[in-house]
Amino acid sequence: MDRPVTTRIESEKCTGCGRCVTICPSATLSLQEGKAAVTGDRSLSCGHCAAVCPEEAMTVGAIETAASRFTSFTADSRFLPEGAFDTAQLVRLMASRRSCRHFLERPVPLALLEDLVKIGITAPSGTNSQVWTFTLLPDRRSVVALGDQVARFFRRLNRLAGNAFLRNGLNLLGQRELADYHRDYQKSVSEALDEREQTGRDRLFHGAPAAIVVGSGPGGSTSREDALLATQNILLAAHSLGLGSCLIGFAVAALQRSLRAKRFLAIPDNERVHAVIALGTPAEAYLRQTGRKPPVQRVFTPPGDHAGPPGMAR
Repeated sequence: MDRPVTTRIESEKCTGCGRCVTICPSATLSLQEGKAAVTGDRSLSCGHCAAVCPEEAMTVGAIETAASRFTSFTADSRFLPEGAFDTAQLVRLMASRRSCRHFLERPVPLALLEDLVKIGITAPSGTNSQVWTFTLLPDRRSVVALGDQVARFFRRLNRLAGNAFLRNGLNLLGQRELADYHRDYQKSVSEALDEREQTGRDRLFHGAPAAIVVGSGPGGSTSREDALLATQNILLAAHSLGLGSCLIGFAVAALQRSLRAKRFLAIPDNERVHAVIALGTPAEAYLRQTGRKPPVQRVFTPPGDHAGPPGMAR
């Protein structure tokens, strides 16, 4: 990726403390004659230098301050140090967010969707590449139109999966995807498509009045992971702002495999879709948190004579 340097230093403010030099991940800065100076030709544009400078002498031109201004609430721009937030309330938010599959018809303001994107991009990204993309579906008509594209894709997939000669032949060649789909999903998908066509029931987006498609452009080192981290931010923020949310995996599958569906949303061919989030005011009223199944968890101990942390079995 192109990593131009947009860092600027007000030398009259700089005291030469060297904090920015120490914190810079790209060695863009150094101390010259007792002052910080831009001496490198590459920058991650991460803003670490501006965040650590006690004299506010640093600015990074590539950082867009408008991305930190919100319409639906007033943000607190003060830095929150590690350990200064109520962990119990953070876990309460995370455990209270549930996938919503019943939405009211109430519209979601476009400004609220844009705020969710701004919250999404506070997530980390590999080498600060930030190549994530967000396609907003701001009304029910847009969501239904995408649903039509997804339905068309799965109608075609069902026809292919219904061809026993084709799926069994691919299975013999080690390509199990079509056979697995036939076994696990074809019947339920076919029923949902028929019901949608006959009654209008939306078992894909569950009647959601808005959606956000999260993708990534080329050039990122961990594009998929970055987009999913931003997605998690959006899910949690949506709950805090009074919205229900649901990840729509079938829509992701269609947008990943159908250029026609992706182009319908004007998403460039070189972008990859990683998540589709249905959003709206929930028509559900949960009363309590539940829980999760026990995770797979392991503690690694190096083999041989390597000592582990105190108290760890060797």
